[in-house]
Amino acid sequence: MTNELLLAGSVVFIFFMALAAYKLFGKAGLYCLSAIATVLANIEVLILVDAFGMEQTLGNVLFAVTFLITDILSECEGKKAANKAVWIGIFTSLFFLLLSQSWLIYIPSEGDWAMPSIRGIFSTTPRMLLSSLTVYAVSQLFDVWLYHKWWAFTEKKCGDRRRFLWLRNNGSTLVSQIVNTFLFTLAAFYGTYDTGTLLSIFASSYVIYIFTSLLDTPVLYLARKIRPEKECA
Repeated sequence: MTNELLLAGSVVFIFFMALAAYKLFGKAGLYCLSAIATVLANIEVLILVDAFGMEQTLGNVLFAVTFLITDILSECEGKKAANKAVWIGIFTSLFFLLLSQSWLIYIPSEGDWAMPSIRGIFSTTPRMLLSSLTVYAVSQLFDVWLYHKWWAFTEKKCGDRRRFLWLRNNGSTLVSQIVNTFLFTLAAFYGTYDTGTLLSIFASSYVIYIFTSLLDTPVLYLARKIRPEKECA
C-alpha cells in the first residue's frame, strides 16, 4: 500500500471519528479527540515520508483535525466551547511533555529493551512539543477568533446566521494554517534540516492543509445536522 493511499485513508478515518465522537458524546467527545490528536500529532510529526511528490511530516493530518474540531465547536456549541478545546489541547501537550521527559530519567533494568528506542524518540521531543505548544496556542486561538469574525461579517451582509458556513470554515482555517505552518516549521526544524528541506516541509504541509480544509467542509455541514437544535453562539 502506497503512502498516498495511507494518507487519504487517514483523512477519511480521522474526520469520520470526529463526527462519530460528536454524534455519540457531544462536545465532550470532541474535547477528548482534540486531546488525543494533539499528543499523537507531536509524535507523528517526527516521521518524514514522501507522498504526492512531496516530503512531508506525518503529523499534518492529525493537526488538521484539531482545526476541524474547533470549527465544529464554534459552529454548533459557541466560541467559548471552541476556545476550551484549544486550552485542553495545550494542557494535554504540556502534561505529555513533562511526563515523557520523566521517563528518560529512570535507570532501566538489565532486561529492558525499550529504553534505547524511547530515548531515541523522546530526547528530541521537548523542542518539538514546546514549538508545537506555542504555535498550536497562537494559531488555534487565532482560528477561533477569525471564524467568528467571518461569521459576524457574513451575518451582517446577508442577515442570515446559518449561511456561508463554507466561507467562515475555509476563510479561517486557510489563513490560520499559514501562520501555523510557517511558525511551526521554523520553531521545530530550523537548524535540524537544510533550507531546501525546510521549504519542502512548509510547502507540503500547507498544501495538505489546503486539501484537508476543503475536505472538512462537508464534514462540518454534517456535524451541524447532528445537533440542529443547538443555538450557535
